[in-house]
Parts: sequence; C-alpha cells; structure tokens
Amino acid sequence: MVKEVQVDPQLLTKAVDKALGMGAEYAEARYHRVTGFSFTLMNGFLIGASYMDSTGVAIRTIVNGGLGFASTDSLEENDVLESVSRAFKGARASSTIVKDRIGLSRERLGNAKYEVRQQKPIGSVDDSEIITTIQDIYKSLDMNIGIDVKNVLLGFTYNIEDKIIVTSDGAFIESRIPRVNMFYSITAERGGERANRWNQLGGTGGLELIETLKLKENLEDDLRSLKIYLVEAGTPPRGKMDVVIGPEVVGLAVHESAGHPSEADRVMGREAAQAGLSYRRRMKTGEKIGSEHATVIDDPTIPGSYGFYLYDDEGVPARPRYLIRNGVLDEFLHNRETAYAMNTQSNASARAKEWWAEPIVRMANTYFAPGDYRFEELIEGIKHGIYIKKYMEWNIDDYRWVARYVGLEAYEIKDGRLVRPVKNPALEVNSLEFYSSVDAVGRDLEFQAGTCGKGEPGQGVPVWFGGPHIRLRGVRIL
Repeated sequence: MVKEVQVDPQLLTKAVDKALGMGAEYAEARYHRVTGFSFTLMNGFLIGASYMDSTGVAIRTIVNGGLGFASTDSLEENDVLESVSRAFKGARASSTIVKDRIGLSRERLGNAKYEVRQQKPIGSVDDSEIITTIQDIYKSLDMNIGIDVKNVLLGFTYNIEDKIIVTSDGAFIESRIPRVNMFYSITAERGGERANRWNQLGGTGGLELIETLKLKENLEDDLRSLKIYLVEAGTPPRGKMDVVIGPEVVGLAVHESAGHPSEADRVMGREAAQAGLSYRRRMKTGEKIGSEHATVIDDPTIPGSYGFYLYDDEGVPARPRYLIRNGVLDEFLHNRETAYAMNTQSNASARAKEWWAEPIVRMANTYFAPGDYRFEELIEGIKHGIYIKKYMEWNIDDYRWVARYVGLEAYEIKDGRLVRPVKNPALEVNSLEFYSSVDAVGRDLEFQAGTCGKGEPGQGVPVWFGGPHIRLRGVRIL
C-alpha cells in the first residue's frame, strides 16, 4: 500500500477565505485522493500490475456569475493558494462572456465525517496473496464443457477514496470510501463461431468482497451461458410478442433510458457535443412515460453499493431520487448549478472522479423498483414469447430514446414454459414503448457494477444498475 497522506483542513479553509477576500461570491475547496492497486491476468498468468496514487486539491469559484475551476497535485500551501488565483481569474474572465449567470441553489449542507467499514481491511493482506487468490479461482474453473475457451481476461482493483470538502456557505464533509472491483472477459469458440462475455463486479468495503461478490460463481455461470449460446441455441421467433427480461438487462436499460436522460446538465444541453441530448428536453416532468408498474430510482445511499456516498461533492446530503414514479416522469438529477438554473433544489448528484475533475451531474445506483411477482408467475401468463436473461450487446441513440438489446442467454417461451434456448434475439424498443409495456414486475432485485463515463475530459465513476425480472407485453423482437 502507498503511504498515508492527509491534508490539513485548515489549508482548504485558507483557500476558501482567499477566494472570498478576492471578491468571489462562492468558493469551494476539495481535497481528493484515490489510492489503490490493480492487476490483470490472462489465462491465469499475470500480465500487468500497478499502484496508483492520485492526490490533489480542486478549487471552484463564482465571480459575477462566471464559474472558474483550477486544481493542483501539490499540497503545498503556495501551490493551493495559487490555484485559487487561477480559479478566480478564470471565473472573472468567463463572467464577461456567459449568456446566463451561474448561481448555486440554497441548500441545507452537511457538516459530517463518515467512513465505510471493512470486514477485511485493504492493506491487511499482502497484494501477492490477492493475486494468488484470483489465480486459484481461475484454476478451479472447469473449462472442459464442450466449447473451446480461447481466453479468460481477469482484472482486479481495490482503491480507497478520501475527500475533504469545504465550501464558503458552510459545508464541511470528510469521507473515506474503500472499493473493490473485479472484471472479466471470456472468449469462446465452437465450429468456427465465436462469442464473448464481459462482466464487472464491484462494491464498497474491504477484501471480503472477493468472496461476497461471488467471482467464481459468476465465472462458472457465464461459461455455462456461452455453452448454451454456442451449442444449444437456435433461431428465435421474430415479430411482436411478450418478453421477460432479466435483472441484468433491466438494469442496463434503466441506466441508459432513464438515468442518462434525467441528468439535468444533459437536458440543458451541456452534454450535447460529448454524449448526446435527452428526450426529456421535449417531455415535461409529470408527463406519463410508462405503466403504473414502472418506477425507476437512483439511490447513492444503498449500503455496500459500488456508487455509494452519503454527501455529494458540493456537500449536499444524498437521498433516493425518483426518476420515474408509477409511470410518470419525476425528478431530474441535479447539482446545485442546474438546480439553480431550473429554480429547484439539488438532490446531491454532483460527483467528480478525481482532484483534476470538476463535480458534474452523475448517477449513483440506478434501478427499476421491484414488485411482487415470482419468475414462474411472469412466464406462466405468456402463450408465446421470449425470455432474455443476459445480453451480449446493446446500443441506444443520442437522445436515449430508441434502444436495442441483443440476448446472449435467451429462451423461447411457449404456453408458460421455457422450451428451448435461442440465439441473438434483439429487443428493439423506444423508451415510451419500453416503460408503457411493463405489466408485471418481479420481486427479485439484483445489481450489476459499472463504470459510467461522462464529461470532457472524461470521468468514469463507479455505479450500480439493476432491477428485478419484468414482463413486457407486445414488444418487437428482431
């Protein structure tokens, strides 16, 4: 592990005070450190390993309605205070050209210190032992399953994120969040046909997550899925039909078709040149987009979640955000800047990847709220349809309106029973059709880990997305 480094909070207070003394209307200083270790295995062999230590201080100021940002990887007082001067000058310069003055919503800000507990603390085990543990999991896999497993790429990362946030209007937040992330990519072949499966597992906590995230079980299950795809699956039926989709597909769909279009900066056009716009620019809050069974929530406060936090990077207390409530478009995801522009309150969606990045509107843990159906009840009401358990590929347009999800492990349904595996069923649907066609929701709730990209320069932040099994009536399979 890298050595402990911590900034004196008084230095952040000095930075804020200097900005105010120069004439800033608002000032914010954020100490941000991410330390960790990662390695990669190819077919069980170590092909790379590295430590990371990303440490610095970020400064934001508002001057005459202009926003300035500057950062430094130095914790020396002169360098931090010089960053304040750069942020102030940038804000003052931008104030002369901005069309709409920038402001921040008035909020009840936090004064708190919190830390995620670790059952098996990071640093309590030598890193070579972690490598051996993951290698042993790979060696325990049964590859003799009737397909040719070409490559298994396995990656592991742990990190600890430390932050101290001080703002001129009273926020003081100190936090420590440890995370573990594991990913793998399996490529298999049979009879000249290839298939690939990618998966990511992640959560907050210590090294106990190697076991609780069930890496081995997930690998074994995905090897089985690849065998079904390459050996057993046939041509799917096509046309309009009833479809059941699994939690993995549901989670991806709500992340892309509810989470991203609900980001207020995207709705306002800031993301247009980087990642697209949002259909919510032309659909008003309170407008119906789905059936009464459709509720989508983004909640940073879920214990153990990969996107966990209790206060955002502007000091606003986190809470569940309802993006769709009983089929009706509800909240946007806001930071204080977008909340001010839309005359509302922030719901703690400001996140920055590291010290060099500004806090922008981000998701945390986005999911379709569970219902009370058992899986058997979802399929027993289907005369002829498809069950898509896992996806192989997907795409969605820039407005997050029309999407396609292509199944990896999928089955044909006849008279309420799964009758045979099918290959590459493609669910193509727009967001209104997707949420409106939901008529039954499962009671199971599962999450997948992901790294959500956004911004310029790009910021990849940890998120969860998930949901239960859900049933869609009369949607199109290609």
